[in-house]
Amino acid sequence: MTSRERFLAAVLHKEADRVPIFANISGPIAHALGTEMGLPYESVPSYLSSRISYTEVLLQLGNDAVGVGFTRDGLKQHTHVDAVQQDEWGFSYEKVGDYLEITERPLSSAATVEEIDSYRMPDTTDDRSWEHARKMIEAYRDEYYIVGCMGQTMFETAWNLVGFERFLMDFYIEEPYVLRLLDRLLKFAKDCGHRLIDLGVDALWTGDDVGTQEGMLISPDVWRSILKPRLRELYQSYRQNNPDIKIIYHSCGSIVPIISDLIEIGVDILNPIQPLAKDMDLFELKRTHGHSLSFFGGVDVQEVMPKGSIADIENHVRDRIQAAAKGGGFIIAPAHVIQPDTAVTNVKAFFNAVKKYGTYPIGDTAGV
Repeated sequence: MTSRERFLAAVLHKEADRVPIFANISGPIAHALGTEMGLPYESVPSYLSSRISYTEVLLQLGNDAVGVGFTRDGLKQHTHVDAVQQDEWGFSYEKVGDYLEITERPLSSAATVEEIDSYRMPDTTDDRSWEHARKMIEAYRDEYYIVGCMGQTMFETAWNLVGFERFLMDFYIEEPYVLRLLDRLLKFAKDCGHRLIDLGVDALWTGDDVGTQEGMLISPDVWRSILKPRLRELYQSYRQNNPDIKIIYHSCGSIVPIISDLIEIGVDILNPIQPLAKDMDLFELKRTHGHSLSFFGGVDVQEVMPKGSIADIENHVRDRIQAAAKGGGFIIAPAHVIQPDTAVTNVKAFFNAVKKYGTYPIGDTAGV
């Protein structure tokens, strides 16, 4: 069975030969693995590059899908002035450890609709920004499932542009500039999604983090009044283009109150099922929503992956498979990009454990 066939079966709630995998890794891990494996490990220049980078390394490890998306090719590249970097969104960064942290936000002082309207978003019409995706789809579509990665769809991009505390206050009172910004980001998401659909992706990975470890970051009712109708419009527009496109929704943290809403507006696959977040129990979610949703993720990156032994990882992976793999509808993955504090041996242990315990049929002992 090809990786593509395996992934297609899972999203259609069918059992394949094995549970499919779609993991993402951070740059330092890609560097270590790529060097060891003799494979390229350069990141793709993109706002959330980890979802579309390190393809050759990840496929060699066992991924069954390839991520593609909007890149900086043809756009304003990162510029370096006094060690400050700026990208096509207008964010300025500085390097902190293994990451770039935003230090300046282009809409931090914006307060009017006119200021939002005058802000220049990245140009989605430049073919050069889609050339990498086109080449990847052409190279891998026959063998692998193709996921169009949309990054942060509306909410996260909006607060990043404005600043977290100020945006949340204005979001709650529905300041006109906030609503206009969300609508402009909705159009940007439509344009990117339609371009990816036209290029031939199988699924679109959308979403924003609206959960914390203990519950929703924002009130479910506020989410329903402001974000839900925009997401509904977005997903309807995608399905007008391709009725068969699968919609992935990502939110870290605990988001149980809105899962039924996500199903209602057309989400097919929920990610990342953060196992240590309140009430995000994979077994219970599969029991209550498994007839409507597929689940993507479920493996703990807070404790097990970075701190566990190989035996701990094997047991955890086996538990995840037991919880959600029966009947299909499960793509196993770490619940976040695997962070630099995780040993390469533990990364390999994850992939090996899926291959060891993820073979169908899934019995009470998960293949043991």
